[in-house]
This record gives sequence, structure tokens and C-alpha cells, in this order.
Amino acid sequence: MAPAADREGYWGPTTSTLDWCEENYAVTWYIAEFWNTLLDELPMIYSCCIFVYCMFECFKMKNSVNYHLLFILVLFSLIVTTVYLKVKEPIFHQVMYGMLVFTLVLRSIYIVTWVYPWLRGLGYTSLGIFLMGFLLWNIDNIFCDSLRNFRKKVPPIIGVATQFHAWWHILTGLGSYLHILFSLYTRTLYLKYRPKVKFLFGIWPVILFEPLRKH
Repeated sequence: MAPAADREGYWGPTTSTLDWCEENYAVTWYIAEFWNTLLDELPMIYSCCIFVYCMFECFKMKNSVNYHLLFILVLFSLIVTTVYLKVKEPIFHQVMYGMLVFTLVLRSIYIVTWVYPWLRGLGYTSLGIFLMGFLLWNIDNIFCDSLRNFRKKVPPIIGVATQFHAWWHILTGLGSYLHILFSLYTRTLYLKYRPKVKFLFGIWPVILFEPLRKH
């Protein structure tokens, strides 16, 4: 975890359950961690639950709802929310989030290994970006003091590049987007559409699909 806040800002002492490596109120007196998003922690649980539901419903008929799985995921979210707000233990949140991510990884590996092997590129790319973000996140946690000392010695533009927790958010967002494409590709392929991955401006991947031609 990060050291105590460097200085007190406009909002008073830091009271958040997690205080990351970025220096508090270093950029502005009004924002504790300027480079990190504040929408963190519990939304990670909720979004992962949505991903899990989508991945396990890829091979179902149209307009079907798996109420059992839906109930389990909603109940899981409520339990995690209640316990986390009560005990405020970061390790608990990280373990619960890790369980959901592990479930997604196993399901994705199953799909690219046994169902649609030609989707390995997209599936493993999203996973690789996730893991890169996870690596930077751990570096930010473990070597926080060293990173802070390093930022004091280099120009601000270089210091910004070492805000690894902020990079974790960027890479997680990109990995999530690619995983959504992977889920959409799998689903539309099962429904007998013909999905294709296209790149906007040669960079940004999107999925286009059309109904299967009737002969």
C-alpha cells in the first residue's frame, strides 16, 4: 500500500479505503490523486459480473435469460458490497475481484481452445493487456517509495509516465474493450452471423457483422 498522504488538501485528511502510490494533492489542492480515477473498487466487481454473465450466455438461444446465473451474480455482488463496506479490507476486495477474473480467463480459454480456435488472437490479446496492467499495478504497489523518489528527480513529463496505477486503468479499460469484442464475436458467430474485425483508421478494432446468406 501507499505511504501516508504527503499533505492535506482541500477535503481534509485522506479517508478512502485504498490510498495508492500517487502522491495526494500533488497536482492540485482539490484532487487527492489527480492521475487516478476515483470510480474504483466496487464497480470493478459489478462490471466483471456482467462480463461473466455474457461469457456464459454466449451459446444460448435468442431472447433467453438465465435467471439462476443472474440471481447468483446479483447475490454475489450484494454480499461483496455489504461485507466490503463493513470491514473495509482491501485484500477481501482483491480476492473477490480475482475470482471473477479467473472465471473469465477459464471461460475464455475454453472457448478459444475447444469451440472457436481461430479467436485465439483476439482472446489472448485481451488477456495479455490485462496481465500487463496487472503487472504495472503490482509494481506501483511494491515499489511505491522508489517510484516517488524517482519522480522527484526527473521532469514532470517523465514522472507522469511512472504513474503505473493510472496505466493500470488504461490497460484494464483497453483489455475490457477487447474482451467485449471477443464476447460479441463469439455470440454473433453462434447466432449464425458473419462477424468481422475491422480497424478504424487502421488502429481501433470494431466488429461488423451481417446475417448469414440464404442459398
